Amino acid sequence: QVQLVESGGGLVQAGGSVRLSCTASGRTFSSYAMGWFRQAPGKEREFVAAISRYGTSTYYADSVKGRFTISRDNAKKTVYLQMNSLKPEDTAVYYCAADFQYSDYVVVSGVHEYDYWGQGTEVTVSS
Repeated sequence: QVQLVESGGGLVQAGGSVRLSCTASGRTFSSYAMGWFRQAPGKEREFVAAISRYGTSTYYADSVKGRFTISRDNAKKTVYLQMNSLKPEDTAVYYCAADFQYSDYVVVSGVHEYDYWGQGTEVTVSS
């Protein structure tokens, strides 16, 4: 069982930056690839970024590539999402999720492929 708690959301102006954190409970954080997803009002939850168990592999949605960076600190059981050059269309509730993996190289982007989810943190980008 893994419990995930996101933090770091808030209101930011377009062009600004925010760093989200997601801290996990349990002793097996490094057994999970981690992902960030977001859901805007009236829209489906969509993939943002993912990182493999030890950070060897990362993967980004085209909409955030070059602006967002995912990273993790297994000693702190925390995954981060650094968001730069924010746009109003980045406004959403951001969720982190954990996907149990045997391999360090695998990252996945499907909502239904993740095993555990946090409660979300809201990011609002004003124009």
